[in-house]
Amino acid sequence: MLIIGEKINSSRKSIKEMVENKNTEFIRELARKQVECGAQMLDLNIGTIRKNEPENMQWLVRTVQEAVDVPLCIDSPNYEAIKAGLEVYNWDKGKALINSVTAERERLELILPLVKKYQCSVVALTMREEGISHDSKERFKIADELVKKLTDEGIFIEEIYIDPLTLPVSTNIQNANIVLETLKRVKDSYPQVKTIIGLSNISYGLPERRLLNQSFVVLAMVFGLDAVILDSTDKNLMALIKATDLLLGKDKFCKQYLKAFREGRL
Repeated sequence: MLIIGEKINSSRKSIKEMVENKNTEFIRELARKQVECGAQMLDLNIGTIRKNEPENMQWLVRTVQEAVDVPLCIDSPNYEAIKAGLEVYNWDKGKALINSVTAERERLELILPLVKKYQCSVVALTMREEGISHDSKERFKIADELVKKLTDEGIFIEEIYIDPLTLPVSTNIQNANIVLETLKRVKDSYPQVKTIIGLSNISYGLPERRLLNQSFVVLAMVFGLDAVILDSTDKNLMALIKATDLLLGKDKFCKQYLKAFREGRL
């Protein structure tokens, strides 16, 4: 399971302020804390800061990579911001993950050259110009199209991360089931393709969000989840992931579970 830290996201008021004010030490400490708690990659998302986003992304990439040695997920709806982030990326830290492409033709045409040029991994969202379907069959159909288009363009299938788009259960009680069904369809059809979700979306608008996040990640792992963007500082959540990996037979000789136990992370 690839653990991607979610906290450097400008949808959080404190992060937006720190990026706008270029508070280097705050961002570096937040990056270090997530990695210390088990994040293997960090998501950088400043999509709510529309002014000077490319320049802000470059500052953020440099600042975070000076603090930690894990790869980054460059996350933005703005092509120029993704491009700018990749231009200053330190590839000695590991391969970047671009978040994201969709089935929208214009988006694909913009992002594909970046994926090829930098040989990145890429997140593919199961949505079209019309928006997000509320049917798992339709989301899988879009995933199927995206996998074929990306591989036809020379992208290795192992570098594709399908995101079935987690939406709050507070707005539709079936939203969790739609994601789980889509995950299963993708993994049944394309075992080599990776799957990814933004975990905290599932609990938006409800109390005790951590409880819902913890429950949902276990279910998603059973249905074939490979990577998750989450709060790595949630110790219970991280412990559940270690335990679930073990029980699903993905932790050979229980090494990771025992290591986490010895380090006091369970």
